[in-house]
Amino acid sequence: MNEAIWATWYDLPDEDRESSLAWLHAHYLPFLTQQPGYAWVAHYRNVGPGPSLASYHDFAGHTPDSEGVETGSQYVILVGAASTHTFLKPVFTELAMPLNFAPMLAKRMNLRQAIFAEEARVNGPASDGRLPGSTPSPAIQFGTYRVRSFAEELSLNMWYAHERFPLMSRMPGSVLTRKFVSMLGWAKHGVLYEFDSLESRTLHFEEPHESRIVDPKAWVGKVVRSTLHTPGSPVVGERIWPPVIPIKE
Repeated sequence: MNEAIWATWYDLPDEDRESSLAWLHAHYLPFLTQQPGYAWVAHYRNVGPGPSLASYHDFAGHTPDSEGVETGSQYVILVGAASTHTFLKPVFTELAMPLNFAPMLAKRMNLRQAIFAEEARVNGPASDGRLPGSTPSPAIQFGTYRVRSFAEELSLNMWYAHERFPLMSRMPGSVLTRKFVSMLGWAKHGVLYEFDSLESRTLHFEEPHESRIVDPKAWVGKVVRSTLHTPGSPVVGERIWPPVIPIKE
């Protein structure tokens, strides 16, 4: 089972990008996979939204500057476990690492972290290749946010239960969709969409459905207008570790 996620968003300076990524993939991420109870580790590069989501933040709210939330969003590391308490035994910020890890990890900028507990999930038509407890899919969309009021939060959760999850259960290219609530971090809610490819996400998800945020009369348009998103949310990511193995024809 992997019902909890530890997420780390961060940026990298241009001059250290390639060397830092090579080190993370060769040393830090394999180190995380060896920690007791960690089910999987995945690393994603934020490729940015397509044209249909380019105006998302014209309608969604943003984290207030006064909150002091770090702005990293170029990359996100996701770690799965059976319980949020796995990340507290030992505490995830106090893992016993080799001495040379600290200066390399310090190259990450604008770092933000959170721990989420899963509250609901739905498999999509492309879920056959995703084994339970395995690494997430080659492409994701990961949104993290708060909602402004009790009534709007109720509407948000009704929308997931009555509209969004049923939609994802039949959408071509959809592998798995999960809704999370936060144990630690600024955002209260998180939703992680998994797709078999970025192309599937754009064709079947963003263009026909996420584009409806521009319509304030549509349910999704109302929901988006009630949210306050963390910087860079939602992240549209391609998995860069473990490497995606192309499917042979």
